[in-house]
Amino acid sequence: MKHGKKYVDSRKAIEADKLYESTEALDLVCKNAKAKFDETVEVHIRLGVDSRHADQQVRGAVVLPNGTGKNVRVCVFCKEDKYEAAKAAGADYVGGQDLVDKITKENWMEFDVVVASPDMMGLVGRLGRVLGPRGLMPNPKAGTVTPDVAKAVTDAKAGKIEYRLDKTNIIHCPIGKASFGAAKLDENLSTLLEAVVKAKPAAAKGTYLKSCTVTSTMGPGVPVATAKYGV
Repeated sequence: MKHGKKYVDSRKAIEADKLYESTEALDLVCKNAKAKFDETVEVHIRLGVDSRHADQQVRGAVVLPNGTGKNVRVCVFCKEDKYEAAKAAGADYVGGQDLVDKITKENWMEFDVVVASPDMMGLVGRLGRVLGPRGLMPNPKAGTVTPDVAKAVTDAKAGKIEYRLDKTNIIHCPIGKASFGAAKLDENLSTLLEAVVKAKPAAAKGTYLKSCTVTSTMGPGVPVATAKYGV
């Protein structure tokens, strides 16, 4: 793959085979974010587990202390008695069968997070084929299936992100924008890594945090030392 001049120049600033302390790594990422837009900063965490086994799945959600820098659109499925609470918490869309019809008939997908009360999952379950592949299906582990839909909306708006393993045993997550600066991004990264470590499956053997890399949308990856997390 051929990279542009800015990427190649940024790559030169990163020492080969060096593991950077998180703040230093994120400082490099911010300095190398040279696009004309505010680049998203992402982390890619490779774990020493096998996602093919149910007892080695790693999944959960965490609220980043400094948010993600993204305006999150939240769609809530609940009974009418919870409509006002959901709207007051900042939900962008609230409804039931009407929203199901809009999604299925109009292919409407103008939302980033879906929250549902447990008594609505029979209805929301019909959208599995649409929401599932997009990673939008509500899930109790992620806190998006809950009786307290208002709190779920508040958390989503505050910067709650969901983390989960892909088929190659890697977690990919946004942790903010380059404009945040290294200090705020480091707080977000530490919060996420601590949550991932806490979610370590009992069946996991050997080194758990295999590698951790931070990068901006258009920039090169910077490897992060994870020894301080003890796994």
